Amino acid sequence: MLTIFGSTALDTIRTPTKVLKDVLGGAATFAGISASFFVKPRLIAVVGKDFPKKYHKILAERLDLKGLSIKDGKTFRYSGSYDNTLSLRTTLRTDLNVLKNFKPVVPEDYKKSKFVYLANNDPDQNTSLITEFDNVKFSMCDTIDFWISTKRASVVKMFKSVDAVVINDEEAKLLTKEFNLIKCAKKIMGWGAKYVIIKKGEHGSLLFFEDVVFTSAAFSLEKIVDPTGAGDSFAGAMMGYLASKNKTDLATIKKSVVYGNVMGSFAVEGYGPEVLLRIKKSDIKKRITQYEKMTRF
Repeated sequence: MLTIFGSTALDTIRTPTKVLKDVLGGAATFAGISASFFVKPRLIAVVGKDFPKKYHKILAERLDLKGLSIKDGKTFRYSGSYDNTLSLRTTLRTDLNVLKNFKPVVPEDYKKSKFVYLANNDPDQNTSLITEFDNVKFSMCDTIDFWISTKRASVVKMFKSVDAVVINDEEAKLLTKEFNLIKCAKKIMGWGAKYVIIKKGEHGSLLFFEDVVFTSAAFSLEKIVDPTGAGDSFAGAMMGYLASKNKTDLATIKKSVVYGNVMGSFAVEGYGPEVLLRIKKSDIKKRITQYEKMTRF
């Protein structure tokens, strides 16, 4: 089974065509919804009393919410805007609210989870939380520039406690102080992670394991609407696929990366998680077939 620990948020997103206010967001939200096409993920997160009932219902239909805490106060809020190319995002505001003093608790039956995904939370919290699981088969973490800039040593320490690290290209360069992505990955593997997945947005992703480099193209799209949550959807699909197969051999991990790219491609086609909430398993299967045609020669 898969447990996901991360943020559930209310986002305000400004794209060149639309402004979305208090839309369902957060790293664990996107990862959880994406993973729910493969397994029923367990969520560890916190929201405030102001968290809309309609959003709670959306999550409850797809995820096990025993680990979701509802606290007095306001839900974590994020506000950001994209430039005209949709490739550059500026953070306008981050209000941690109930997330600020949140002490995550792993429910007893979650401790048996074989697969654990730690989203871009405080690295010290992630390192501590992973020790509460009994017998983890495969764990993966993410990180963001905020933690790299404020807690770099803790981020490096966190990598020792997981099997895989998923990170975007800019953050990999910032963290390792390298410019070449192969050098970035080697440095991260040197810190303790067995697998490194570097996300390159519209240019796909790179999976590193020992001396293997697996390049996976992004699914080609003509229309991108809102890139928010694409990376989290990628990671959620990866972990959901692995948990559904209960396998962690290299061939299965490669295939999980392809599913990650495909789920990320759905996420960017609509605002917030709207497309992920609308698609069916048959849509994913169809796109995987298209992806295979696109990449085979």
